[in-house]
Amino acid sequence: MHQIWAELQDRVGSSDPVRPMGRVADLVGMVIEVRGMSGPVGALCRIDRGRSRAPVVCEVVGFREDRLLLMPLRDGAGVAPGQPVTLVADNLTVPVGTGLLGRVIDGLGRPLDGGPPLGDLPRAILGGHAPGAMSRRRSQEIMATGIRSLDSMITTARGQRMGIFAGSGVGKSVLMGMLARQATVDINVLALIGERGREVKEFIERDLGPDGLARSVVVVVTSDESAVMRAKGAETAMTIAEHFREDDHQVLFLMDSATRYAMALREIGLAAGEPPTTKGYPPSVFAALPRLCERAGWSDVNSMTAFFTVLIEGDDIHDPIGDAMRSILDGHVMLSRDLARQHHYPAIDVLGSVSRLRNDIVEKEDLEAGARLLRWMKALEDNRDLVNIGAYVPGSDRILDAALEKAEAVREFLVQGIDENSTLADTMAGLRTLTEVV
Repeated sequence: MHQIWAELQDRVGSSDPVRPMGRVADLVGMVIEVRGMSGPVGALCRIDRGRSRAPVVCEVVGFREDRLLLMPLRDGAGVAPGQPVTLVADNLTVPVGTGLLGRVIDGLGRPLDGGPPLGDLPRAILGGHAPGAMSRRRSQEIMATGIRSLDSMITTARGQRMGIFAGSGVGKSVLMGMLARQATVDINVLALIGERGREVKEFIERDLGPDGLARSVVVVVTSDESAVMRAKGAETAMTIAEHFREDDHQVLFLMDSATRYAMALREIGLAAGEPPTTKGYPPSVFAALPRLCERAGWSDVNSMTAFFTVLIEGDDIHDPIGDAMRSILDGHVMLSRDLARQHHYPAIDVLGSVSRLRNDIVEKEDLEAGARLLRWMKALEDNRDLVNIGAYVPGSDRILDAALEKAEAVREFLVQGIDENSTLADTMAGLRTLTEVV
């Protein structure tokens, strides 16, 4: 009797009577319904599964009549009717600052690399806001990536937001690693959302490398994690990148992939009772994508250049997420499976890609050289079958004649080794030399 009374006293002493409390009422799929308490959407709650098991941490994703709807951040096994639920916090915070450089963390900002804890770092509330439209500085400077095909033909401005569109296995990870190692920025923030667990270490050690990791923060949420954790991972990475930008650092934000982030949001929305619209995506997904992407770019302090990868289902560039991202971003880089099959890396389809800011940041001479190269590549594409069967008569088309003469030189210019870094000056000089007409 004395032992039971002592346990009750300990529980009362450690409880916070101000925090709202309720009870588990129902569980359908991954959604837990709680009665007897209220709380804002996005708040964190704790479900006590008893003394022998750790509590389950959940996020409030909605409410229905007088019940809150929760989704667990981790596995919700062991949740049962009547278990007590406590509101823990209205907002989630994550560590920020230069102490994160070289570290690999999860979607809640906890170390995954076996390094020291991050408890001494300053913390920021998850979920910032995009800079005001009139407070943003204009993008007027080239951000050199060291990749010839990008810098010459799809030139990226500092503070620009770009998409990398591709099917699976076409070289997105390799291209992201080259960007992280070679781009002329101070700090990289990488969000690996929904990745296969096997690929995470491969990307960090092979594609990113020690030099890239030293100036990077890597946020990892693998595909076996809950939808809530996958969504939080993207928001955590963006919050960390925003903090670096406001500390006057030039930041490169790389997210792989926006599609898996959208899929996580779809799971959450459908579980909370939202109606499905295009290909099963609820309306909240198409509201959340611009909110995340608009947080990148210039502020009144410094720039955050961003690349978001977009998985193309069945190599169909017109899937709902691809269409939405193209309308939000400032340009897109298309990766071609046909080029990858020819061992043409990076497998960038120059004709299918575009940078909306290129004309504002590239010299007139380089614009003219790029336009000439595009005309040659388009002529080759349109007349490929005619040339292959030997039906083309040289001299019939001046542009095609020049394209055929320069075809191998163009390929050599656009193909680049993984560890090859081309300076912006060398790239532009090479483009002008390549397109000279004698």
